[in-house]
Amino acid sequence: MSRTTFTFILALICFNLNAQNKTTKDDFLITDDGIKLFVKKSGKGPICIFIHGGPGAWSESFEYLKGNNLETNLSMVYYDQRGCGRSQKSKNGIYSVDRMIKDIDLIRKHYHAKKVYLLSHSFGGILAVNYALKYPNHVKGLILANSTLNISYSLINQINYINKLLKTNFTPSDSTSASIMSTFLDAKKAIAAKELSYKILSDNKKDVDLVDEIDTKNPSDYDFARKAFQIDDYWKDYAQRTKQIDVPVLIITGKKDHAVGEDYYLLFNFKNQKVKKINGGHLLYYENNKKFINSIFKFIKETDK
Repeated sequence: MSRTTFTFILALICFNLNAQNKTTKDDFLITDDGIKLFVKKSGKGPICIFIHGGPGAWSESFEYLKGNNLETNLSMVYYDQRGCGRSQKSKNGIYSVDRMIKDIDLIRKHYHAKKVYLLSHSFGGILAVNYALKYPNHVKGLILANSTLNISYSLINQINYINKLLKTNFTPSDSTSASIMSTFLDAKKAIAAKELSYKILSDNKKDVDLVDEIDTKNPSDYDFARKAFQIDDYWKDYAQRTKQIDVPVLIITGKKDHAVGEDYYLLFNFKNQKVKKINGGHLLYYENNKKFINSIFKFIKETDK
């Protein structure tokens, strides 16, 4: 599976735990069902954990493509979800939303943080929002960067963008997940044949090539990626539940984000939300890193009280 096949990448979670000095430490946490999760902590300041997207990607591409610039003011915790990257796959094949956010809470507890910031990218938004819904007392704020809360919406958006780009007419026969996914894969095959797949993520092919170069080192067998789209919970529209969340929310969206949808953020109804529109696509953390980083630092400064 390539980065350009499943574009929902995802996400960061920030823990509010102060560190005196910048440190770097790789670690593995053992879950209550015996799975080893890769975790790496680096930086200084309130703890911030990166939750990647995919589904099935890993944290390294974000970290090494300037995401680590956050470490000047945040203790970043990068982790690979079960069945992804350097983490073990689930022994019983369970990758439910509840199971995935339980892993996130294990990380919070490991760093003794009462409340955390959740910073998600792409598909990671689904996990971040579900964590906030289940553990509202442990969330200080949400940061949704290029995040989707509705896979169906974002896949259809990509199909429509491909049709516009290639002047094709790929159309799902109905609204079922099977029909949407089948049409999406056909459309992706067509855009790949034209060597234009990178445009879904960014107008700059070199940026996407850098991500792909790092992702070729991903040691995973993509177990979560192969199973995620078969799980009904991941097809639900979680944008409808945003009005139930009270914590401060920063929404970072790309003016040319064809992966989740340029105007998708308009469907979010968080009670306390701020929106930052940045020129770029789905890879804002690299495409426009300075504005991306500054937007997050400003949000942390306003809410870390």
